[in-house]
Amino acid sequence: MATCTVHEQHTHTHGPDCGHAVVEHAGHVDYLHDGHAHTPHHDHYDECSVADLHAIAQPHDHVHGADCGHETVTHGDHIDYVHDGHRHAAHGDHYDEH
Repeated sequence: MATCTVHEQHTHTHGPDCGHAVVEHAGHVDYLHDGHAHTPHHDHYDECSVADLHAIAQPHDHVHGADCGHETVTHGDHIDYVHDGHRHAAHGDHYDEH
């Protein structure tokens, strides 16, 4: 089960065109933002752990690697690539959103 707290002073409105990665689960949509998930809840967003979420990045035309041009972030035992404001991590035949 995810751990959630109220995300204070969040001035950005999440939606289909906000630019953040989306993951659907438990009958609602979360937006991946700064290493956690934002869940719309009444007049605020809940900030939830992404530990239990597995969000697959939208397919794109290139492979991330040493010469792809994206900023790298060491994350645990692997490298993530900053792509369009969020991180992609290689996972099998796709990239996960972080």
